[in-house]
Amino acid sequence: MTVKQCQMAASRFVLPVTIAGLWQVIAVYLDKPTVLPQLNTVAAVLFHPTAKILITGSLLDNTVISLARVMLGFLLATGIAVPMGLMMGYFPVVERFVDSTVEMFRPIPPLAWVPLILAWFGIKGLSDLFPSMAASSLVAGIQFSTVLIIFIGASFPILLSTIQGVKNIPVEYLESTRTLGAKRFSLLFKVIIPAALPLIVTGLRIGLGIGWMCLVAAEMMPGSNCGLGYLIWYAYELLRADIIVAGMIVIGVIGFLMDRCFRIFEQQLSWHNK
Repeated sequence: MTVKQCQMAASRFVLPVTIAGLWQVIAVYLDKPTVLPQLNTVAAVLFHPTAKILITGSLLDNTVISLARVMLGFLLATGIAVPMGLMMGYFPVVERFVDSTVEMFRPIPPLAWVPLILAWFGIKGLSDLFPSMAASSLVAGIQFSTVLIIFIGASFPILLSTIQGVKNIPVEYLESTRTLGAKRFSLLFKVIIPAALPLIVTGLRIGLGIGWMCLVAAEMMPGSNCGLGYLIWYAYELLRADIIVAGMIVIGVIGFLMDRCFRIFEQQLSWHNK
């Protein structure tokens, strides 16, 4: 690594270190741990992720449950939004039939669905479908209401990016492929999906980020008893600001790593290497 690269890498940490230093100075000056905890108390929570916190389990347990919830909702959104986006982008009749409905539901914030979702599903989850696995804290922690809110939040960015990706394909590509005798499935898998993939991946990246944000808010709903969102809310009720900040840091770090993983994946795709 050259000196310039080292300087560029170090410059990324200047602002976070400055913020942390100011935080510590103000926290020491105020001396009010219920309002602004010192960084050493926050670090004590972060550096012992397997230690039990309050009555909610460990920080690691709650993180794993949150990740399982968001991945399940995200995969469900991907499995529905991508095929629907391909159809809406390629078949004008499908877009005319579905587009107005999508545009009416899209502006509704996912959390606005909370009262209805709770009325429909209550606190039921995977443990109700698989009673034999109810003893598993991971299965017991995945509730339908939480997964559905994540699904709603992640679906629309994925859907719209997929539609736009298909529409951005030059007509010449499709016409020349048909002229060469390509059938519908060959056209789909060899032309449409590869050409639309850059925008599809962008939609997946945005959708996962929104799903992660929706997850934390959804875990604060009535009936939730685990997850990072629930941990933060329960710590607030007990005036444990150190746990609140630790949970926020974990949420931020995981969100950052998710985004970075998608960026690395994007860079590995062929259109970045041409």
